[in-house]
Amino acid sequence: MQVQELDFQSVYDAFHGRILRYLSRLVGENEAEDLTQEVFLKVSRGLGEFRGDAQLSTWIYRIATNAAIDRLRTSGFQQTAATGEFDEEQPANTCLHNEASPLPDEEVMRKEMYDCFGNFLRELPAAYRAVIILSELEEMPNREIADILGLSLDTVKIRLHRGRALLFQQLKKNCKAEDWL
Repeated sequence: MQVQELDFQSVYDAFHGRILRYLSRLVGENEAEDLTQEVFLKVSRGLGEFRGDAQLSTWIYRIATNAAIDRLRTSGFQQTAATGEFDEEQPANTCLHNEASPLPDEEVMRKEMYDCFGNFLRELPAAYRAVIILSELEEMPNREIADILGLSLDTVKIRLHRGRALLFQQLKKNCKAEDWL
């Protein structure tokens, strides 16, 4: 999109689903709906000021990331996280996507795998969680992740490496490997 051609409805249509999915992974579904609306309120207010110094997606994801970090820091959210009252998120069409509809037993197994993965992803420190989600689930390049998070490229690479290692340790320790093969 050209900067001059930006209108809120087209930006909203293009990014709403992606931002909702991203925020669901960061803060859980209960918080993601409201937070997504807050993000797009900020986008609508700032769209006229958007100069195009960064990609539009980078700018929107940065707003979403900052909003998620702010929400994660609130005492109300921390109490919810401590009691484990997160909704289970619907898996996105990522790694295990089939063109044909899965059989019921395959769907159950897939749900268990996503639940196992999602639980450990939510337990990662926020700095690693954001990098893993943007890289592995949103499939963004490291340079764009660095721009979104306001980090150096080297820091993104380090957090990605450490986050993957922590996640792998948890998956290996707690999830049945034969379910993943």
